Amino acid sequence: MNKPLLILVASVAVVAATSQLAVAQRGDPPPMTFFATSAGTGNGANLGGLAGADAHCQTLAAAAGRGDATWRAYLSTQGPNAVNARDRIGSGPWYASGGRRRVAQTVGELHGDTIEQARLGNALGKMIALTEKGMPVNGIGDSPNQHDMLTGSMPDGRAYTDGMDHTCGNWTSTASDGSAQVGHSDKQGGGNGSWNSSHPSRGCSQDNLVSTGGAGLFYCFATN
Repeated sequence: MNKPLLILVASVAVVAATSQLAVAQRGDPPPMTFFATSAGTGNGANLGGLAGADAHCQTLAAAAGRGDATWRAYLSTQGPNAVNARDRIGSGPWYASGGRRRVAQTVGELHGDTIEQARLGNALGKMIALTEKGMPVNGIGDSPNQHDMLTGSMPDGRAYTDGMDHTCGNWTSTASDGSAQVGHSDKQGGGNGSWNSSHPSRGCSQDNLVSTGGAGLFYCFATN
């Protein structure tokens, strides 16, 4: 073997070894532990209560190959046995589809519990709040805009206590005189652009949700 060929072979070997080392150092990406639903249940804000919403998360996750985790919908309820969305989702960290997009390390970081956490904010936005299929949700500038995400929650992830309907009858109603608090998956648009508490919907039916820029979508988090 002549000298130039030996040099070429050696160079290829070095490049291959370097590439393998880089892959080894990166390791496998963390599994998906967060997603925005690619579709709603089809019945407006009547999700079948929290149990129905959780089942929808679990079904979509299983179709994406992550049915081995326990999934919970990011939804609050109201009334005597009110449930806070932030208390349903585990302790983190959470990663979007693809694994290298970290949403937040902790519940506090997700909601900006401290002044510093609030200043930095979480990583959510159009290219982080991906569906279980790894696709962004249509947002401002897309047709149709579907960025309204059902949450029923205040910005801190807790339930409303003012006596008004913020959860469409705890996710069992399609009435036009009800309402659900929604966030914006792209953090853009009307209200305050919050990911989890931007404005109320105009009603609870599928048509009502569509009319304010939604499709009955919501967030799902893996608790383990």
